[in-house]
Amino acid sequence: MRRWFRRPRFRRPVTADLPVSSATAGDVGGLRALLRSLCDDHGVDVELRARLVLSATFLARDHLTTEPLAVHARVAAGTTLVVAVPLRAPLDHARSFTLPLLPEATDELAAVWHLPTHTAPAGGAGAADDLGATELELVASLARTDVLEREHRKLKQELSETNTGVMAMYVELEQRDEQLRRAHAVIFRELEDALRPPPPDVAGVELAVHYAPADRDAPTGGDLYDWFVLADGTLQITVVDAVGHGVTCTRNALTVTHTIRTLTREGHPFEHLVRRAAEIDDGLMATVLLARFDPRTGELRLAGGGHPPALLLPATGEPAYLPAPGRGVGFPDPGSTEIHHSVLAPGDLLLLYTDGLVESRGDVDEGEHRLVHTAGVHAERPLGAALSAIVHDMHDVVVYTDDTVLLGLRFEGA
Repeated sequence: MRRWFRRPRFRRPVTADLPVSSATAGDVGGLRALLRSLCDDHGVDVELRARLVLSATFLARDHLTTEPLAVHARVAAGTTLVVAVPLRAPLDHARSFTLPLLPEATDELAAVWHLPTHTAPAGGAGAADDLGATELELVASLARTDVLEREHRKLKQELSETNTGVMAMYVELEQRDEQLRRAHAVIFRELEDALRPPPPDVAGVELAVHYAPADRDAPTGGDLYDWFVLADGTLQITVVDAVGHGVTCTRNALTVTHTIRTLTREGHPFEHLVRRAAEIDDGLMATVLLARFDPRTGELRLAGGGHPPALLLPATGEPAYLPAPGRGVGFPDPGSTEIHHSVLAPGDLLLLYTDGLVESRGDVDEGEHRLVHTAGVHAERPLGAALSAIVHDMHDVVVYTDDTVLLGLRFEGA
């Protein structure tokens, strides 16, 4: 009988009679690509693929920092794809219940999953990169979540119309709903982390971001951001706040950020980006703030769409809000009405944020005044620590809860 691994050995092979295929992943991105390729080749559903990718990444991430992983796969009975990812230590089965997709119970040094396959691809194949594949998986997961939410609402309504004798069933439903909500939170947190791009490497510029969801167990609000470097070396930052909460807002905000990125790559003028983005969907509403910064000269341009103004904390001089008036996506007559121009000096700090930062006490004017003071207190700290401290201090008293994004750009000089 042929076994899957030489080190470690399985006491009980997962399948007994079919050949094993193996492929090596050298990093997290390679592992994701390998698992997606296996799933697409055998017609595994995209939503199930997303759960496998997140679970395997979570278990194998530390292992991949020191050595490649040989992932083993086989097809059992023509209907089940069996995937095994080696681990450093036996799987903690209690901990595994927090994974989006539970592996098979085993004491061996590997995580093993059995996935149903289809005769035809289940969709999602052909994604050009990790971000594209993640978008497909997010869409599938959100669609599945929408179905589950509708089913739960329907069941709750039916239970509410019965007599008090079904109270025990209702309590059990609430417990299951809580378990489902926490399981979804794990999936969405991983997916949102994948869709929140890390800071680009820009010479002479320090970048950092702090995100605080309104609900820690449902971190899929409508506050998103995007930042990337254009071909001419300038940096563009997009901050979006879609109206509402939940997975629908996440989808809407994601649509806006990717639309603006696409329009920018196509060469549309900076001052037209908000207006052009507003043409994508009549039912979508979101505020937008765009910043384009040239690290060679310090030149800054801001274009707004109904979004709170950026705050500048100069190395010398008084802090100032930088207005960039306009109307957001989905609002009447959308687009930027005036482009802000300024030049940053070395040491200047620029803050871009969503309204959850300044509306926590329900008074925007008071919130903007406190932000100037709080940002000044922490401005000299390393940027990541400074942003976290600012959000912590601004949320010391929370009357109005909302998602919060705080993004910082410190110009260190060309």
